[in-house]
Amino acid sequence: MSTSHSGSNSSSETEKLDPQIAQKLKRDANGLFAAIVQQHDTGMVLMLGWMDDEALRRTLTSGRVTFYSRSRQEYWRKGDTSGHSQYLKSAALDCDGDALLLKVDQVGAACHTGTQSCFTDRELPATIGHRPS
Repeated sequence: MSTSHSGSNSSSETEKLDPQIAQKLKRDANGLFAAIVQQHDTGMVLMLGWMDDEALRRTLTSGRVTFYSRSRQEYWRKGDTSGHSQYLKSAALDCDGDALLLKVDQVGAACHTGTQSCFTDRELPATIGHRPS
């Protein structure tokens, strides 16, 4: 089930996500799926954002990452206001079709708080596991 969202960066009504890609996606009740963003050359996980079919289409066809903001109910292209852009290097769908891995060239901070990653300095206390010998 695909949802229709309004917002900035509107596209032509005739432009749709490739149906072969769309049929592989598993969306939540709001038509969204998770997009994990990773720095292409270091492997650092930068952030998690949400997309719908239109955000993914814009990302795949422009080379710039576009998300769907659940709080603002609109599309936003990473870096348009902050200058901290994400340039797409590759995109992969996970085995279940409910998450994407976007490898990017990140310019500046990935997190809206100004840190390199949304996970920087946010570690939780945890017992460290070890493999059996």
